[in-house]
Amino acid sequence: MSPSKSQVRATARAPRLPRDERRAQLLQVAHDVFVASGYHAAAMDDIADAAGISKPVLYQHFPSKLDLYLALLDQAADSLNAELEAAVASTSDNKQRVAAATAAYFDFVNDRLGGFRLVFESDLTNEPAVRLRIDKATDYCAALISRVIAEDTGLTAGEATLLAAGMTGLLQTAARYWSRGETHVDRETATRLISALGWRGISSFPLSHPPEA
Repeated sequence: MSPSKSQVRATARAPRLPRDERRAQLLQVAHDVFVASGYHAAAMDDIADAAGISKPVLYQHFPSKLDLYLALLDQAADSLNAELEAAVASTSDNKQRVAAATAAYFDFVNDRLGGFRLVFESDLTNEPAVRLRIDKATDYCAALISRVIAEDTGLTAGEATLLAAGMTGLLQTAARYWSRGETHVDRETATRLISALGWRGISSFPLSHPPEA
């Protein structure tokens, strides 16, 4: 069976790339398609065409659309986790930690590439593999925050984890709502407001030891 005209055009304009580079290119192209269209409306044909390759080449790298989507979801979740980890580790001042964590979430949803939609607004949350990854990312963020709470207060690990989950939910919900633009509040003001709200809650729990100088 001879290749279709679209396959011929795609193959003709696609430069040959090392496997790792091709995979990175496909992830970037697929990211744009999934963010713009959602999982269900996105088509592997569209992704292959946008990448300038044939669909069989795309399947050599990702056996299915779900595999491709999961790879992107992992990438986006890892990015958020790394930003939050850096924020928590950036200072020993708890008030500033709350501010840094808040800024990390707002930066994530403010990224023009829209990767947060894959983590927080997926249209495939009924898929177990997707749900697992989203829950894992959320749990990781809560675990980072809970360790700080547990270290600095007399609360048990379970109590600290519950508070951290509440803080994580606050940051996610507020940042996502702000990203819609309905409040007409600039990023700096929004971050300051939500940081103040979070800090007033967390700071009500007494420290078990004085903060570092």
